[in-house]
Amino acid sequence: MTKPTPTPISRFYVAKDGLKLHMRDWGAPTGALPVVCLPGLSRNAGDFDVLAARLAASRRVVALDYRGRGLSGRDPDWKHYDLFVENVDILTVLEAAGIGAAIFVGTSRGGLHSMLLTGTRPTLLRGVVLNDVGPVLEIEGLRRIQSYVGKLPTPTSWAQAVEIAKGIMGAHFTGLSEAYWDAYARLTFEETAAGFVTRYDPAIMKAFGQMDLDKPIPALWEQFEALAPVPVLAIRGENSDLLSPKTLAEMTQRHPDCEAFTVPGQGHAPLLMDAPTLMKIEAFIARIDAA
Repeated sequence: MTKPTPTPISRFYVAKDGLKLHMRDWGAPTGALPVVCLPGLSRNAGDFDVLAARLAASRRVVALDYRGRGLSGRDPDWKHYDLFVENVDILTVLEAAGIGAAIFVGTSRGGLHSMLLTGTRPTLLRGVVLNDVGPVLEIEGLRRIQSYVGKLPTPTSWAQAVEIAKGIMGAHFTGLSEAYWDAYARLTFEETAAGFVTRYDPAIMKAFGQMDLDKPIPALWEQFEALAPVPVLAIRGENSDLLSPKTLAEMTQRHPDCEAFTVPGQGHAPLLMDAPTLMKIEAFIARIDAA
């Protein structure tokens, strides 16, 4: 008999400044380490539904919405859409959820948060999956993200939403089926009584737009190397313009236990929905369990 697909529970918490924060909670606490999923800059907890449904058979899996994304509250002060404010939010939610140690899966900005935790709460980390992000961020990729986040045209139908998604990501995602494009579009937009809106506060671009890309971006090798006590799985999209093959190779050289995995036909950031990538993450987590 096929096991029923687990259903996530939406849980809400209160940030230090009173803002509502949302988390999707899959499965139930077991003897196994929980998995904490952290999304990208303009993404949300729903990005991890496919992965979480597979992992939740054996452990608790949670996925967070940063402030201004998904079901978390929009911040009236866009300056709070900041890595350090968000990192405090993550710690607040995980403490309230009773998670004191976990395996982290961080996509893009979520990977940066995972590295920052080595300075704010290193005891939380038992293993880290860095999805298309590393200590060096390529300027080309950052410029592309700046070009569209908070600036997407408003679709009038789901078919148009898919076309918008393809227009932005199509050059870097050459192997996606129509089902994947539809899923990506539905995780980017939502249809309300007033029409289509993005699942994030467009004001996050005000904060991200403050980054001066004409100046060198500081590398985070110190934070990455602080992950040395725990296993790392570094995933890169074959067509990524944010994480270079050179940086990926250097990550495996600098870390004593860093596996590298490349997702063919995908760019920044891999969707974590295809079978080979899901199996690689499952195998990585199983290795941590065994240790």
